[in-house]
Amino acid sequence: MKHIAMVLLFDRHDRLLIYLRDNKPEIPFPNHWDLFGGHVEEGEAPEEALVRELKEELGVDLKQWRLFRSYVCTEGDAYPNVKHIFWAKIDKTPDELKLYEGQTLKSIGIEERKNVKFANILGKIVDDFVQAGLWS
Repeated sequence: MKHIAMVLLFDRHDRLLIYLRDNKPEIPFPNHWDLFGGHVEEGEAPEEALVRELKEELGVDLKQWRLFRSYVCTEGDAYPNVKHIFWAKIDKTPDELKLYEGQTLKSIGIEERKNVKFANILGKIVDDFVQAGLWS
């Protein structure tokens, strides 16, 4: 089963940074909002993949993070996988970042999350994070 490392990444105003996936029919969940992260490569730990992906996608050198939870996804996704979900905060805002993948980047407040069309189970993951009392 493939492993994916993703991060609930918060900006300096405690808003969740998300990006809009490309609108290409050949990719899973086109034109849906996504969290930052990606596939864990052979011989790589999820934490290493997280740091690498943040550098590739946003040019950010992530120094600190915490594991939130891992989700085994067997349905409702492009393929079976395990999502390792981390959370972190950076001292930046969307206008100070450059997006290297996807259409656009934005940050949302907790009250906006229900209006966002997230890819696969990411909406549930964000809700779980809120219910855990980690974003209020």
